[in-house]
Amino acid sequence: MEEKKFDINSIIGFVLIFGILIFMFYQNRPTPEELEAQKAEQERVTQEEEANTLQSNDSPEEATINLQDSTAVANYKNKLGAFGFTQPNDKITKLENDLVSLEISNKGGQIVEARMKQFHTYDSIPVYLVKDGNAAFGLNFTTSDNRVLNTKDLYFEPSLTESNGNQVLSMKAKAGPSSFLEYRYEMKEDDYLVDFTIRSQGLNGVIDGSRPVELEWSLKGFRHDQSVEYENRYTELTYNYEDDKIDYLSVSSDDEETEEDVKWLSYKQHFFSSILATNKGNFKTVDFSSKNLVEEESKETKYTKSFRSVIPLEVVGGELVQNMHWYYGPTDIKVLEQYEELGLDDSISFGWGIFGWLNRYVFTPFYTFLSSFLPFGLAIVVMTILVRLAMSPATYKSYLSQAKMKVLRPEINELNEKYKDNAMKKQQETMKLYGKAGVSPMSGCVPAVLQMPIFYALFMFFPTSFALRQKSFLWAEDLSSYDTIAELPFSIPFYGDHISLFPILASVAIFFYMTMTTGQNMPQQPGMPNMKFIMYLMPVMMLFFFNNYASGLSLYYFVSNLITIGIMLVIKNFILDNDKIHAQIQENKKKPKKENKFQKKMREMMEEAERQKKTGK
Repeated sequence: MEEKKFDINSIIGFVLIFGILIFMFYQNRPTPEELEAQKAEQERVTQEEEANTLQSNDSPEEATINLQDSTAVANYKNKLGAFGFTQPNDKITKLENDLVSLEISNKGGQIVEARMKQFHTYDSIPVYLVKDGNAAFGLNFTTSDNRVLNTKDLYFEPSLTESNGNQVLSMKAKAGPSSFLEYRYEMKEDDYLVDFTIRSQGLNGVIDGSRPVELEWSLKGFRHDQSVEYENRYTELTYNYEDDKIDYLSVSSDDEETEEDVKWLSYKQHFFSSILATNKGNFKTVDFSSKNLVEEESKETKYTKSFRSVIPLEVVGGELVQNMHWYYGPTDIKVLEQYEELGLDDSISFGWGIFGWLNRYVFTPFYTFLSSFLPFGLAIVVMTILVRLAMSPATYKSYLSQAKMKVLRPEINELNEKYKDNAMKKQQETMKLYGKAGVSPMSGCVPAVLQMPIFYALFMFFPTSFALRQKSFLWAEDLSSYDTIAELPFSIPFYGDHISLFPILASVAIFFYMTMTTGQNMPQQPGMPNMKFIMYLMPVMMLFFFNNYASGLSLYYFVSNLITIGIMLVIKNFILDNDKIHAQIQENKKKPKKENKFQKKMREMMEEAERQKKTGK
């Protein structure tokens, strides 16, 4: 009766604490005036950031030239020297297929718009990876007459043709009738990958080959998800270097790095990526930098991170030749696997070590198979059921260990009372009891440890699985983002301004699971915090943590815990017999036990410590 009373008190305490937290958050919510002031301040900061960005990215030479003003055109050509040969023209050339649309400007010869034709954002706007000056690409170089130029300031002459059904765009910044710097784009049908070549002709003596030529590529990632903080966790700069090693810059703070022998670099914006890859010869060295642009969750936030890479290019005989590829498309394993020779599928963050291996080669193909004939949400449920059934032997081992510990609890309590003033002796006698009974306190932990790789792998799988993006199930509109059943008129710290139902269901299931396992088998230690109460707080922590996470992940944990509870009830009521367990333990006590070396060493150490304690007295 005492144990049941404690459980009721724990539940009451849990409810009270939860209620107090909600009350405190409600009482401390900002007033309408404070919210309006915060919004105004956020708008001011955003405007300042955009103004600073424009000021830092745009040099006087980049200002639009009035092509009708002959004096302005003459001044422009005079500043560029030989590269003023090309007549200024603000024309845009479009390359597009059924998958992606690219717009290339004569000014800089660079991509000024990259639009996904088959995808849209959470608010039904087409997905843009490049638009409105969020990206810049150019070469910094020095001419033989000591002019420091950037191709972003140059005008290129376009020529669009077809070759074997492919669209080929040649952009030439001319320094004379037959001398030029060329950007060559080649787009294939139904392909996100665009071949890109930088080459020069007749520029020996125009470009100073003794000084570095640097390729600079920068991009600010657009927000595409309803939760910008959640999206930002999976927005990162990733790169392949030194014989297919994969690394990335920090996702939570500003970071920079320099690497050698780089094969490709990816500006990953959660479910979409902008990738620059080499063709055969790798970049000798690259300077990477990443800046976090998200300070807090806000509907006004436009960008997630700012990426920048600087790549020195080699000038051979006064000329440039660099063969590359552009990829603007989804961070989808089914798409990126098509470019096996480049290894672009490695840009997806499946996790490290065994976790990544499970995601890449087990859960991803398994879920792809299930979702090929089942609705996406139902495929999660079926996968969860099969995973839990596969792990049921470990669940059985864990519950069996708990049942044995429960049978021994009265004897352990007697030892605790008998040796309450002698902790060392109490520990010795407890270990002897475990040894005689053939019970190991750690045996219940081992199955849990074995399940951790699967737990963490699935934790990484759901937020990064492109297959779940904008797929609905029940009330969840998008399984790759949070579900919403109610909008709050205020924002709760660490929780958000909405209520998601799947995290609530998952937290309730976790609470009952804790009640059946840890909460029932964790005795209170003198002078220690109430571990039962602490474990009851875990569902609350999960509720706050998962409110802004992918609803597919919360759905998995909800179904997983329900199945685990069902398995444990079957084990308890139909498989395990406490009387038989007790009889087996008593039988084990009668058998002589041979100590292994570890047990013998531990016993000797404890006995020696006991003797020293008595001698000291």
